[in-house]
Amino acid sequence: MANTSGTASFNLDLNDIVEDAFERCGKELRTGYDLKTARRSLNMLTIEWANRGINLWTIEQGQIVLNTNQIQYAIPNDTIDMLDMVTRTGTGTTQSDLNLSRISEPTYITIPNKYASGRPVQVWVNRQTGQTNLTTATLAATITATDTTITVTNPSALTTSGFINIGTETISYQNVVGNELQYCFRGQNNTTAAAHTSGAAIYSNNLSSVNLYPAPSAPGNQYTLVYYRMRRMQDAGNGVNVQDIPFRLIPCMVAGLAFYLSQKLSGAELRMEWLKNEYEQQWLLASQEDRDKSADRYVPRNMFYA
Repeated sequence: MANTSGTASFNLDLNDIVEDAFERCGKELRTGYDLKTARRSLNMLTIEWANRGINLWTIEQGQIVLNTNQIQYAIPNDTIDMLDMVTRTGTGTTQSDLNLSRISEPTYITIPNKYASGRPVQVWVNRQTGQTNLTTATLAATITATDTTITVTNPSALTTSGFINIGTETISYQNVVGNELQYCFRGQNNTTAAAHTSGAAIYSNNLSSVNLYPAPSAPGNQYTLVYYRMRRMQDAGNGVNVQDIPFRLIPCMVAGLAFYLSQKLSGAELRMEWLKNEYEQQWLLASQEDRDKSADRYVPRNMFYA
């Protein structure tokens, strides 16, 4: 009896995926531009998948140590959305997690005193582009790496709270009074706090963030925000990379890329309808497989009226 291979490591690198997609279109991968346009379509395809929500393999856990009275915290730029969040005290067998209820922007904006202190119980997720833009504001005075109040020129060029970049440092500020940015928290978004000289340029940074309520009150940064997030799939790469998807979704990716290419390749439009149907079929199979398989439990609630 013949032996099996004993391995289960089959995967396709980017070139293999593109070649198979071209063959489904009745074409051959011939030029560098063919690979370039395929890579562009593949990146568009992964964005479509993110919008459809089929990417359980990109769910990652993270945590942020909370600072006393800081209400706004940056989250990684490649975050699509935050899923579940808790505030944690203690570690190991002594840890205690308290669920954070997610609220909408209209609910958050109506909170009368956003700086009330306590253990956070609510969170608003502010999803932004992550892009930085040069402003007309500059530093009006030299600051050290520990200053929490920053004097600037032309403060009207900045929002009333948010994130700025000075040099390589990202700074969170929570209020603007006159020419001063107040309640500044230094070295945010995995950057390092540093001294900056007067006249330094200030960039606005549209980071995605979470806003907590109430503001963390525990001394010594005893609260930790623990979360699960859905991140973007990694880019197609340079032609020799393995795609950032599990093996079970490779047929769907190849079918989707073939359909995308059929809209651009001369002559392939004759196969477009068939390729679209094949893609939707593979998508259906993939989406049914890539889901949470835990059981749902429903508890009836009895209500009585006098």
